[in-house]
Amino acid sequence: MMRSRPNDEAMAEIFREDPAYAIALLNDILKDGAQGELLIALRQMSKAFGGVGKIAEQTQVSRTQLYKTLSEQGNPELRNLSAILETMGLRLAVQPIKPKAKTTAPRLRKRAGERALAGA
Repeated sequence: MMRSRPNDEAMAEIFREDPAYAIALLNDILKDGAQGELLIALRQMSKAFGGVGKIAEQTQVSRTQLYKTLSEQGNPELRNLSAILETMGLRLAVQPIKPKAKTTAPRLRKRAGERALAGA
């Protein structure tokens, strides 16, 4: 009979074996803005990176605080989130949102026309 294992352990193994998948998953979650999903993924990733105890030690955040931060009701401060990600070799980054081609083109043409008039 095959033993089942908790989802968190299975996901931690996937993250260890395929860090690119972990990065893609976090980016998708951040794109959607689903904080609860982000905290679940970070909790699962913490297992892949040595567990909450090791992450707590490296971030200099108490284990209790880290458990609270990564709980479903957690609300991590930016510095804690950055520190957690750093222990995993990751960081937050800001990227431009790709503009929609239809709405951008007229604005660019309008600005170009305004510049041309100003220079004339």
